[in-house]
Amino acid sequence: MSVDHSPPQKPLPAEARPVFLGLQQGMTVIVRHDPMPGEPQDRDWWMGQVIHCEGGARDPKAWSMFQIADVDSGVIRWVNGDLVTHVLPAGQGK
Repeated sequence: MSVDHSPPQKPLPAEARPVFLGLQQGMTVIVRHDPMPGEPQDRDWWMGQVIHCEGGARDPKAWSMFQIADVDSGVIRWVNGDLVTHVLPAGQGK
């Protein structure tokens, strides 16, 4: 039987928490552009609306993957939470 001897982890300070940990459906976000193979690298970021949040295997309540609809093209993409850079305040981007 293995025993974890590491010290308990301290919670991250608010400024060090990843942005995606607070995402919920309906939020408008800025996403760093990660082009798919064959897609042109013609932009650095895009704006979208979160339509679905998916949990991870270790903790289904800790969302790490998101379905986000691009507000310009309407394309819905699966996005890894690390690519979300900003959350726009409610009422912005509409």
